[in-house]
Amino acid sequence: MKSTQAKFGFKHKSGILMAVSSLPGRYGIGSVSAPAFKFIDFLKECKQRVWQVLPLNPTAYGDSPYQSPCSFAGNPYFIDLDALKNESLLCEEDLKGAIDNGDRVDYGKLFETRIPLLKKAYAKFSSTPKYTRFAEKNADWLDDYALFMTLKEKNDYKAWTEWKDMREYAFAKAHEREFVQECGFWKFVQFEFFSQWKKVREYAKKNGISIVGDMPIYVACDSVEVWRDPSEFLLDENLVPTVVAGCPPDAFSDDGQLWGNPIYDWKKMKENGYRWWVERAKHVFELYDIVRIDHFRGFAGYYVIPYGDETAKNGHWETGVGYELFAEIEKAVPKAKIIAEDLGHITDDVRELLEKTGYPGMKVLQFAFNDKKNEYLPRNYKTDNCVVYTGTHDSAPTKAWFSDMTDVEKKAFERECPVRFGQSPTAALVAFAMNSPANLAVIPLQDYMELGAEARMNMPSTAQGNWTWRASGRFATTALKNKITTITENSDRA
Repeated sequence: MKSTQAKFGFKHKSGILMAVSSLPGRYGIGSVSAPAFKFIDFLKECKQRVWQVLPLNPTAYGDSPYQSPCSFAGNPYFIDLDALKNESLLCEEDLKGAIDNGDRVDYGKLFETRIPLLKKAYAKFSSTPKYTRFAEKNADWLDDYALFMTLKEKNDYKAWTEWKDMREYAFAKAHEREFVQECGFWKFVQFEFFSQWKKVREYAKKNGISIVGDMPIYVACDSVEVWRDPSEFLLDENLVPTVVAGCPPDAFSDDGQLWGNPIYDWKKMKENGYRWWVERAKHVFELYDIVRIDHFRGFAGYYVIPYGDETAKNGHWETGVGYELFAEIEKAVPKAKIIAEDLGHITDDVRELLEKTGYPGMKVLQFAFNDKKNEYLPRNYKTDNCVVYTGTHDSAPTKAWFSDMTDVEKKAFERECPVRFGQSPTAALVAFAMNSPANLAVIPLQDYMELGAEARMNMPSTAQGNWTWRASGRFATTALKNKITTITENSDRA
C-alpha cells in the first residue's frame, strides 16, 4: 500500500458526521451555540479528532442545504436564540412560541415563525464597531444577499424569475437605497450567525477538534448567484436554464437523478480567473478546517439534462473544467485541506484528477459488497490517503441498509466483514471502517447509536421529507461514550 504524508495535520484518526440541524435543543432545530459546544465536548470525551457537518447555508424549497439561495450565507435557523436573549435582543416571553422539543425538524413551522422572531431582535439591535467591520469585510456577497432576500420577501418568496419588479440585478441595485432598513435586517442575521459560528470553531480548535465542512458543487437556480451573474450560467435569452444538473440512470435509479441546478458557463468563468470559485474557497476556509468538495467527479466530467425533462434519462456527459480550477484555488488558499467526494460514476478522468490534486477521496463501505475487487473494500485500498465512511447523509443508516440487503449481499458482507458473536452488523461495519488503513474514519452518529430508517437524513431524488432527523437531548449517554471510546482506542485512532 502506498503511504502518504498526512493531509490533515494528523494521521489515522476518526470523527463523527453530525449535521448542525440534528443537534438537540429546545427550539426545533440544532443551533451554533450551546448544543454545538456540548457536541464538541462529547467528541473530545470520545477521543475523536473531527466533526463533519453538512453545508451551513440557508435552505429553501425542499429544505436541502444543497439547494441554497446563497453559497456564502449562513442558515438563520441555526442562530442560537438564547444567545440573542443574553444580548437583551429577545426576552423569555419572545421565546415561548419557538420552543419545540420534537425529534424532527419542522421546516414549515420554522419558516413561519423564525424570521418574525429575528426581526424582533433586530428592532432592538444597535450597530457596533464589530458589526461594521463584519459588514465591510463581507460586502462583496453580503450586500447582494441582503438585497436578494429583501426582494424575495417582498415577492412572497417566489423565485426571482417570477418577480414583478427588480428581476434584473442592475435595475435592483439602482434602487437599493430604497430598502436600507430591510437589507439591514438580513445583514444583522448574517452577523449573528457568523459571530456565533466563530465561537464554535474557536472552541473546537481549543479542544483539538477539526471541523470538516461541505462545499456543494452547484448552486440553486433560485439563488443570488444566478440572479446577480446570469452570464456565468448556461441560460437562454429569457434567463431560463438550457440544461440542468443530475446524474444518469444506474443500479439505484432507472430514471437517474434530476437535481435541477443550473450549469456553470465554465468558459466564461475561466475568462475572469474563476473569480467566484476562488472567493468562495477563501470564504469556506474561514469557516472550516477541512472542506469536503461535493460531487468531485463533476469537475472531470459532468452530466447535463435538457431543461424541462422530467427524468435524467436523456442527459449526456460534458468535459469538466479539470485541474486548472484547483490550481487557482490552491494559489488563493495555500495548503488547503480538501476531501474529494469522488462517488458516483467514476471513470479514468476522475481518477486522474484526484491523483493530480492529491486530495484524499472517499471510501463508503455500504458500496463495497458486490465484488471482491471492489475499491471500497479496505484490503483493496491502494493508499491510506482517503477517508472511510460506513455511509453518508444520502444513504440509509447501516441498520436499515443491512436489513434491506439480499441474501447474496449478506453473504458477501459476512465474508468480508464477519459479525462476531454478540455483535450487530452495524457495529461490525463500524469496526471494519475504524480498522481500515484510511487516514481518517468518519462514522455517522446514527450508526454509533444503531438507529434505523427513522434516522435517515436524505433520500436522493425525493424533494420532501428529508433533512429532518434530530438526536435526542439524552443521546450522549455514558454507555455510548464508552462504546465510541473503546472502538477508537482498539483501532489505534485515539
